Amino acid sequence: MKVTEHVAQANGKTQFSFEILPPLKGQNIQSIFDGIDPLMEFNPPFIDVTYHREEYVYKELENGFLQKQVVRKRPGTVGICAAIQNKYDVDAIPHILCGGFSKEDTENFLIDLGFLGIDNVMALRGDAVKSETYFSPEKDGHSYASQLVAQISDLNNGKYLEEELQNTAPTNFCIGVAGYPEKHLEAPSMDSDIYFLKKKIAKGATYVVTQMFFDNSKYFSFVEKCRKEGITVPIIPGLKPIATKKQLNLIPHRFNVDLPDDLIMEVVKCKDNQAASQIGIEWCITQSKELIEKGVPVLHYYSMGKSNNIKAIASQIF
Repeated sequence: MKVTEHVAQANGKTQFSFEILPPLKGQNIQSIFDGIDPLMEFNPPFIDVTYHREEYVYKELENGFLQKQVVRKRPGTVGICAAIQNKYDVDAIPHILCGGFSKEDTENFLIDLGFLGIDNVMALRGDAVKSETYFSPEKDGHSYASQLVAQISDLNNGKYLEEELQNTAPTNFCIGVAGYPEKHLEAPSMDSDIYFLKKKIAKGATYVVTQMFFDNSKYFSFVEKCRKEGITVPIIPGLKPIATKKQLNLIPHRFNVDLPDDLIMEVVKCKDNQAASQIGIEWCITQSKELIEKGVPVLHYYSMGKSNNIKAIASQIF
């Protein structure tokens, strides 16, 4: 079932969903199930599975030259989605990126997802790899998420890359995209960021999931600006509880997110990460309750593969 259908059938009731990471190469899928099992009591209609593109490392050869090698640390998104749908009978939503994909790679990826009965995809540009200062697309790949959305929409209309395949079996994906209540790191302004979000909607995206935020007023302001610009699709808030003291420095730097002073000072005063995690849980519970009162369609939690804190929050909310 499509995300938009789940939202429509909920009749205004806020639903629970979460996002997981594929396991590191060498680990088995049981580690994924161990993180999902404790959260199934909250009846998630869908579960997102991130996609992690390749990275490059340089290995020194005996002759002193360096050889570029591709490393995939977290493979398995497609297989995990298939396993989740089979085991739990919920919709799994794979993330699909511009980075690391040519247009043909993208088409083949989508065809595989269609064969598996997957109804939803999350279309993202993706970040630059560690060896890049700025994002660089694959040769014959997409530079922007709006281009990726357009290709998925084309496939939904039976338009394949090869001209002789036109008017053949179309796919039927519901397309999600990212939104940034505090603007994307690379966006020059909030207005320009919403302009490009509107472009993704025009190309065929039918729902938005936001980047994490810790001040609900940022989300409410973002939604209001989107509505004024004619963006009417569901805008799902993404939440992540602070789990360690170190995240006070990591999250603002990596995600261009402001942390409220009250939250910062409460975490700073914590003696250890266990206490910091509890502060993060309590803060996220307060956020969640206010968002539900305002009628958000879904609360989407970034679990990062750990379910204990998400379960503690959901137990107070759902």
